[in-house]
Amino acid sequence: SLDFPSSQHLVNCHLFPREFSIVTTLKVSLVAPKVRARENSSQGRLLIGLRFSRDGLHFLFRGRSGGVMARWVFRGIQLADDRWHTLVLAFSGHYATLTVDCNTHLELVHSKSLPSDLSVQGSRFHIGSRGRWNGLFSGLIRQLVLVPGSDATPRVCPSSNPRLAELSVPAVLLDLPQKETRSDLTLPSYESEVRVSVGLEKSCSSSVRGQLWFNPVRRALYLCDGTLWVPMLQESQRLDYVLEQQVLSTSSETYDMEVFSVQGLGLMAAMAHRSPSLGSAVYLWRDGGFHLYQKISTYGALSWRHFIMGKKIFLVVSSSRESTGNEETVEKDELSVIYRWNKKTQRFVHYQALQTHCARDWEAFRIQGHTYLAVANHRQGNTNHTIDSVVYKWDRGTQLFEPHQALRTSGAYDWEAFTVGPYHFLAVANAFDGQTTHVDSVIYVWVDGSFRLFQTIKTFCATDWEMFQIGSRVFLVVANGHQLHGNSPGRYAINSTIYELDMSSQLFLRFQDIITYSAVDWEFFTVGEESYLVVANSFDGESHSLNSIIYRWQGYEGFVPIHRLPTIGCSDWEFFTSGEESYLMYSSATAPLSKVFRLKIH
Repeated sequence: SLDFPSSQHLVNCHLFPREFSIVTTLKVSLVAPKVRARENSSQGRLLIGLRFSRDGLHFLFRGRSGGVMARWVFRGIQLADDRWHTLVLAFSGHYATLTVDCNTHLELVHSKSLPSDLSVQGSRFHIGSRGRWNGLFSGLIRQLVLVPGSDATPRVCPSSNPRLAELSVPAVLLDLPQKETRSDLTLPSYESEVRVSVGLEKSCSSSVRGQLWFNPVRRALYLCDGTLWVPMLQESQRLDYVLEQQVLSTSSETYDMEVFSVQGLGLMAAMAHRSPSLGSAVYLWRDGGFHLYQKISTYGALSWRHFIMGKKIFLVVSSSRESTGNEETVEKDELSVIYRWNKKTQRFVHYQALQTHCARDWEAFRIQGHTYLAVANHRQGNTNHTIDSVVYKWDRGTQLFEPHQALRTSGAYDWEAFTVGPYHFLAVANAFDGQTTHVDSVIYVWVDGSFRLFQTIKTFCATDWEMFQIGSRVFLVVANGHQLHGNSPGRYAINSTIYELDMSSQLFLRFQDIITYSAVDWEFFTVGEESYLVVANSFDGESHSLNSIIYRWQGYEGFVPIHRLPTIGCSDWEFFTSGEESYLMYSSATAPLSKVFRLKIH
């Protein structure tokens, strides 16, 4: 026990020895352990105490006839460093010496000496007390010895292992290994009862609570808490290389993909196909690949967005009719459609149509319990690019999306909704104002029920925003398509830029420029603790066949290129996982195919 009567130790005398040594070997980190002798009551006075702090050792004792407390302090020693230390503290009259690890030797001469008549009759020793909480201690104690009448230093030092020098170690601890490393642990007595199971799958229940499971595929060790497997140790994973998993033939070129899950069925991918006659399609993942599941009639589909409200699952498609010379007919028929998942038929069915103008993107988000949809209207007719894009709000009464706010945009191409702490943001990628691609893209912030201007950023035919976080750092990366002004030739090899939110200025500041080739999409993903970005390069001015690149986060260096993947007119990247595997998928806007790559991880 860490709490016992002093009479068990001081058998033949009720007076505390005036000359004595204390030898202890211990290992602590943040909590300060204490050894105390108190009078035998719940709030008994402290008679003698030994306390460790971060940078010193304190010896306290009560003066004659219950007088005031005296304190002797050895300063400048680092004890709370999570390493083993052996201390020998010797007292004689007004003198005290402290030897740490048979090396550091400190001496003190104090005006007050330990009284020769200090009675400990009826008192108790408390080892590892924390204020009023007696008997609580965080750390490891290997030995604690009270040696009366002499300096015990010669009995301990020198030693071949000074941090673990032994004087009187309890027999139960003698056979336990002591390694002088930071990972040194004194093993508990119940270790023999702990069993480690090895395998790919194992259930966690109350019957195996406290047991360990090692997964050889994940190279991870888990502890069962009675319900879930809690990870204890896990090997850090990193992307090694990329393997081609599937070449998916599609009915026509594909502008955008959306990968999502439906409970009971699994992973799905909605693809925005170019052909108005063949429409778009939803594919189902099975047997390591995507297979056609449902055809949906669309007209010049440009993007899909999946969202959930309660138990309801929706898809919304953005549509764009090509000009036929009769702009009135085009405007009338240019509708974007929301589809709802029907549980009975296991299909997406038409739910609501919304008037849009060459809609390039939809973004779904929630603020204060309400669901919103933002559409990026690219142009009205062939020449008018500076028009309103619209934020819609779900009306619980009509069970429909109703217009909530109009935001002026210039050739809007993409919306990105994100939150930072309690703040909600919406960023638009503006691509073209009718004259130039050198236009401001805008970040809005939600204030009092609507979006207000937060920041403008100069971009060049911005086609995509991607927000991501690494630790506590918040980033936005923009995909710049090309530089075009008037009749001047366009430039396709230009910088796309990563911005970081600066908390002091409360602005997104330029962090890193990356050369891209008519970039149309960024995708952020993680493998283990590693962070990655992949860019969709679509055109270099001469060819659509060029490399799209995977970048890895390297801290101070930013993102560095690690893999170059040959693509054809790459229009979108999607990252997803299935079982233990991770995948990347890209769509092509110039060829009727999409490709799935499996990420080889080590």
